[in-house]
Amino acid sequence: MLLTVLASIFVFGMLVLFHELGHFLMAKATGMRVDEFAIGFGPRLYSYTYGETVYSIRAVPLGGFNDIAGMDPEENDAGDRGYCTKPVWKRMLVIVAGPLMNFILPVVIFFGLFLAVGVSTPSDRPELGDILPDKPAAAAGLKKGDVIERMNSQATEKWEDIVNIILQEGERPIKVEFRRDGVPQTTTLIPIYDKNAERLLVGITSSSDFRQPGFFEAIGLACYKTGYVIYKMVEGLWAMITGSAKAELAGPLGVAQMAGEVAQIGFAALLNFAALLSLNLGILNLLPVPALDGGHLLHLVLEKLRGKPLGPKALQYTQLAGITLLVMLMLFATKNDIVRIFFGN
Repeated sequence: MLLTVLASIFVFGMLVLFHELGHFLMAKATGMRVDEFAIGFGPRLYSYTYGETVYSIRAVPLGGFNDIAGMDPEENDAGDRGYCTKPVWKRMLVIVAGPLMNFILPVVIFFGLFLAVGVSTPSDRPELGDILPDKPAAAAGLKKGDVIERMNSQATEKWEDIVNIILQEGERPIKVEFRRDGVPQTTTLIPIYDKNAERLLVGITSSSDFRQPGFFEAIGLACYKTGYVIYKMVEGLWAMITGSAKAELAGPLGVAQMAGEVAQIGFAALLNFAALLSLNLGILNLLPVPALDGGHLLHLVLEKLRGKPLGPKALQYTQLAGITLLVMLMLFATKNDIVRIFFGN
């Protein structure tokens, strides 16, 4: 439980912090006055004033926020340095800088992981890689590095044999003969059917072969992986929007649970999870939904086309509609989390 809490704070805190850092740096770069840049939320624990900006650490260590002067035109006391007085293109840069940072952060994380851990390629050997906690393989006592030799008396010469036998046996018990450090052992594995994933689940991954890339190759691989993941996420999002794929939403509880499970595998795995979540956050934030960065961008585009900003009432109604939609989605996702965590398999 403690590991799940710490992993969640680390992941959520880092992603939101870097997102807000993007807004902050671009606001400064475009000449806007930033009154405060805060790490966390709630009461101030520590603050330091440098120039015109207060830098503070708050009690709740989840993300952070910016207080950019002039976000509300009626309360602008920064003159021509207020957000509302800047040209549309500068305000667009400030808005898009948050999601942009969520795309840059994974490149940095992947680059560091490639240099520190290396590049992994899934192996076809019948050898177990990571074992997910609280899943059938862990319950059966299987561990990373175990070499599977037979399952229900069927020889397993390659990883594909393991997958095929599990699919063939379904939820029936499987007698597993394996070697650990050269010593033959036996256990019983009972797969479970995950209703949410709609597939059999045992909680194992294949082993991997690692190689160490050079500095520049690691940069290229990090950029390629980031671009590929963005493409697959956008493709999946479009499939859900068009109805060609099942919409699966995870709320804060679900993400926290996943962060805790990944953290048990190791810190490198948690960083990889954070990178994927950062890309997800960046993409979703660019959707043209009021209250999201994409909604702010849409307002700015309309302002540019109309030659003047939307009226206060129009902004109020669109923001209210956006917030209502987000709250409904959050409640729906949280309901899914509760059903999956406490009542699902």
